[in-house]
Amino acid sequence: MDYSNLMSSSAHSMIIISNKPFDLKSLNDLILNQTSIKLADDVIFKIESCRSYLNYKLESSQDVIYGINTGFGALHNVKITAANLIQLQENLVRSHACGTGAFVPQPVIKLMLLLKIKALCYGHSGVQLKTVQRLVDFYNYDILPIVYTQGSLGASGDLAPLAHIALAIIGEGEVWYNGRRQATTKVLKEKGWSPISLQSKEGLALLNGTQFMSAYALHCLLKCYKISYLSDVIAALSLEAFNGRLEPFDRLIHSVRPHKGQIITAERISKFLEGSILMREKKEHVQDPYSFRCIPQVHGASKDTLEFVRQTVLIEINSVTDNPNIFVEEDVIISGGNFHGQPLAFALDYLKISMAELGSISERRTFQLISGLRGLPSFLIDKPGLNSGLMIPQYTAASIVSANKQLATPASVDSIVSSNGQEDHVSMGANAAIQAVQVVENVEQILAIELINASQALFYRSHKTAPFLEKFITAFREAVPKVTRDRIFHKDIQKSLEFLKSSIHENELFTEDYID
Repeated sequence: MDYSNLMSSSAHSMIIISNKPFDLKSLNDLILNQTSIKLADDVIFKIESCRSYLNYKLESSQDVIYGINTGFGALHNVKITAANLIQLQENLVRSHACGTGAFVPQPVIKLMLLLKIKALCYGHSGVQLKTVQRLVDFYNYDILPIVYTQGSLGASGDLAPLAHIALAIIGEGEVWYNGRRQATTKVLKEKGWSPISLQSKEGLALLNGTQFMSAYALHCLLKCYKISYLSDVIAALSLEAFNGRLEPFDRLIHSVRPHKGQIITAERISKFLEGSILMREKKEHVQDPYSFRCIPQVHGASKDTLEFVRQTVLIEINSVTDNPNIFVEEDVIISGGNFHGQPLAFALDYLKISMAELGSISERRTFQLISGLRGLPSFLIDKPGLNSGLMIPQYTAASIVSANKQLATPASVDSIVSSNGQEDHVSMGANAAIQAVQVVENVEQILAIELINASQALFYRSHKTAPFLEKFITAFREAVPKVTRDRIFHKDIQKSLEFLKSSIHENELFTEDYID
């Protein structure tokens, strides 16, 4: 594991958060190991220097500075007196904590904390050190502010979701702690911590930012690498089960259309199929349907999309996304729009589309397997008619595929005016984020169904598949045995899904340069 970007202390007991950028490998390891974090000395210096500079500017100047001594949004021209600056920040947090909908999953909330800490560490936000340290404490003790999925427009930052994070900082709202939903005041009292009294600019620094969108994007992206890999494994099994041809994976084909993901997919599936007796059988058919023949092109395009998403997410999570930005060395405070989530909105929409297509082509392979073609019985069952066999799981996959088509409609092409016209274009990246999670979970279900069908179809082949695939399918059949007569297939789908989630540990995907 490369720790060039996350410097660790002894034996992984603590990860030091520095100003060096996060990368996916180190972040993945941090998440999996649930390692505690600590601020580096240079980060502490930058945070304190920026806060001292802001205090000096407020004491020595009568200048109007947006969000620091003014109202917010459409109220940007209303100057606030020095005596009311603390009240201004707490009012901001309370008024913006108006999220609705479902609870944000706790792993995503924890990522929000981590990414907000990272954004504040660059020393351009003017927050107090103790404010950032409270976020670190929440992260380390798994005190997770309750956040709701609805309320962010994806511009001016993820205001409502981040306001619920900030509520806990000032000792209000609710948190998840010790497996229970509890009042923040109760947990702070138990820990012996006092609420943080927010100073000028701090409420805005906590609320402005893209940490809701970026946490969801990171959460989805890490899952998508696993899904992409499993899609290739299951597609190879289905190709074997359908008695497909190997020629479409020949390197010469892909050398004359050298999309990177396409090449990687063809090479990977060819490797999976090494040693297959079944693949060496003489084929009566000249070509396979596109869902088999074009696996490198379709799966590869999704891989290329993940690379685009990865680049966007890494830039975002290693950036300052609040407003205004404070530049101590340049002696300037600048109001801009780094909170606008358009880059993430595009990336999340693109991720939705790419994952939906992995599900779409998977369902088509399932359809071919149950269609009574190439020596396979209809619906992959003995005595079809008396038994429906695997007829209806394909219905389920088809239903999910259509749901994904609806979810994959770009959220980023939408916008709506807010804040009395001051915030007149928004990204809708938060909606894209919620949709992306659902798409990703849906694709897992579709692949689970394809795997059941591929396993069942292989029972009707006289030769074994490749050693790698044989090992995989043997382990799977311990969870989902051969279908000999109709049974409750919901249970099979759930067992298949559980197998896929546990078959490959996430850190395996970040070894041997998995992200090619």
